[in-house]
This record gives sequence, structure tokens and C-alpha cells, in this order.
Amino acid sequence: MTLTEKLLPKLSDWHPAGDGRHSWAGSFPEAGWSVQLVADKADTLSCLVWELALTRSGDAPPGLSLTQWANAVASRVNGLMEPLKVLEVDAQHGVATLRSAVPTVKHDAVTYYEVRLNGLESAVVRRYTASKTATGRVQLAFALTHEAIAKLAGDVAG
Repeated sequence: MTLTEKLLPKLSDWHPAGDGRHSWAGSFPEAGWSVQLVADKADTLSCLVWELALTRSGDAPPGLSLTQWANAVASRVNGLMEPLKVLEVDAQHGVATLRSAVPTVKHDAVTYYEVRLNGLESAVVRRYTASKTATGRVQLAFALTHEAIAKLAGDVAG
């Protein structure tokens, strides 16, 4: 079974109690990954995702480079509101950044997804908003169904 197939039932069984931000983590050694989800809200079908993080628990595929992984993630991920593109690969520091190819624009703000790959070991998915007229950005929660979250995790993991 793939990471997507293993993750989906776990998310469906997650029922955090109370208001506020909640975390869920699961390990999937057969798939070679562990997953952590932080959500502001969760129900039987979806989550208001704050952050989705994946950590490789097995070895990376032989010959895989950070650039190859970044390009593969950008081409596979298609369940978000905006497609991703590789913004930067810093091989010296072992970090790759992917962002929405065309951010959502509302009034004087842009909103975009960001996927940060740390070496071949981990990935973090977040969403941000930034003003066109001021510096800085603010992280936002974003809504995804459990099925879309599982697919996103599988697409990032490869």
C-alpha cells in the first residue's frame, strides 16, 4: 500500500476534541515516511490545515538529488488551489523551496502555498499571505479534505 492509501483511514479516524490547534502524527515504515499534521479544525471529512510535515524514515532512492525531488513534487502535486513551481534549490544548504506558480490575488494581498524540502529527509507544506505594499508575510490555515491531504502527502513523498 502507498503512503496515500495508508494515511487516509488514519485521518478519517482522527477526531480531536475542543477548540484550537491540534496535532496528529503517524509513522508509516512500509512507505518510508512519518507524517505530522497540524490543524486548526478537523471534522469527519476535512481539516483546516496549518502545516503538513513529512519526514523520511527510510533511505532516499539511490541517485535522487534535491533538484530532482523538487521538480518531481512540482509536477505531481495537483490537488491544491494553485499549481507549484520550483522557486529555488540551494544545494549548498540542502534546501529547496517551491511556491504557487500563480498566487491568488485579493485586493492588495497575495496568498500562496510553500513547500520547503530539507535535504532528502523532510518536507513541510504551508500557506502564506503577504501584502503587495508592505514587507513580511503571515502563515494561514487552508482547508483540504482528508483525501486531498493524503494525496498531497503521497505526491510530496513520491
